Amino acid sequence: MSGAGTSGTGASAAGASAAGASLARGSKGEQPATRAWATRLVVVGIVLAALNLRPAITSLGALLEEVRDGLGMSGTLAGLLTSVPPLCFAVFGSLAPRFARRFGPPAVVCAGMVAIATGLLIRPFLGGTAGFLAASALALMGIAVSNVLMPVIVKRWFPDRVGSMTGLYSMALALGTSLAAAVTVPVTDALGGSWRTGLAVWATIAVVAVVPWIPLVRHRAAGEAGAEHVPAAVRRQDEALRITHSRTAWALACFFGLQATAAYITMGWMPQIFRDAGVPAGEAGVLLAVTMAMGVPLAFVIPRVATRLPHQGPVVAALGACGLAGYAGLYFAPAGGAWAWALLCGISNCAFPLALTMVGMRAKSSAGVAKLSAFAQSTGYLISIPGPLLVGVLYQHSGGWGLPIALMAGLMVPQIAVGIVAGRDRTVEDEVAARAAAARPGA
Repeated sequence: MSGAGTSGTGASAAGASAAGASLARGSKGEQPATRAWATRLVVVGIVLAALNLRPAITSLGALLEEVRDGLGMSGTLAGLLTSVPPLCFAVFGSLAPRFARRFGPPAVVCAGMVAIATGLLIRPFLGGTAGFLAASALALMGIAVSNVLMPVIVKRWFPDRVGSMTGLYSMALALGTSLAAAVTVPVTDALGGSWRTGLAVWATIAVVAVVPWIPLVRHRAAGEAGAEHVPAAVRRQDEALRITHSRTAWALACFFGLQATAAYITMGWMPQIFRDAGVPAGEAGVLLAVTMAMGVPLAFVIPRVATRLPHQGPVVAALGACGLAGYAGLYFAPAGGAWAWALLCGISNCAFPLALTMVGMRAKSSAGVAKLSAFAQSTGYLISIPGPLLVGVLYQHSGGWGLPIALMAGLMVPQIAVGIVAGRDRTVEDEVAARAAAARPGA
């Protein structure tokens, strides 16, 4: 795996971080079995956590009209509500590395799952718009820190399987996203038709996700020292790492932001594009579901392919080409080839798991990945905020979809360019060190 920079033995040693009690007793014969158990527990924890990283958003989208009516929200405030997630991801995600250094990544992810469960459970019942927004922010804070730390945990426990584990995590995330979008309304109807119950029910999965992280948190102190074999020189590099001095970090942040922009535009506006072209409302919703469902299998495949390549640029270009083809279809024949355009846009949206994979590959250790992940995701989500709003403004003032689709296609070009730069076979530690050496007098 290019850019990993860590020994393949780190995966088995990393599992020891969850086996503190047995290790503390010094029972040498029990270590392999305990480590295997701990590794399986981490895998379960990653999958359950990933399932919870989008239902708070997509379940609300499915019931937004009912929530607006129930809380008396204005259209402007409801529009603001749809912009809150990327803002929270940017603000709270930047704090994740600091929390991880202080408490350890498993403890922060565990707390994130608790925050998600609490926020989802209480937000429908606080009685007003302010309480709803505050509880939503609590849940989004849990999502934000977990977003950032998932690549860190993958790097720490599975340094030789970044592609397969990122694929598993991304597939679970895509499944949670599409599942919440598809079943929230039927579940709400089955539970009596109350939007409050329909939103609160998603807290159940978050509660379940807390369980596997509890033993990992409890055993952190005894096993942390053996969690990852990192050379002393790499640790010194990561401690002094100024991530903003890395060209690759900036390229990855821009790539993350532009792919998030495309994804939010697709989720927010694609059904309307089809409906305005004469596609029935029900079919337009199914087309969006197809677009989102493409991420389930491809999110597992693409990271595995990416880690086998010395340069991820070809994958970036292939996904971008699918996006451009999909946008061209939406422009010239939105109704005639609707299913093809939905599939192409769904493939293009799989730039998200590719971005997560590159985060894991462009740093040498989990500490470096933590800094890179926080920077790339926080900066990227800030970049993504204006896109969906600008599409709405262009649509309203032009009276059609020509200009918005042109904007979407135009943004895909720099996405491909910065993705190719981010996909080069190098690490941010080496890049920053080389820049510092070049800046020294007499270098």
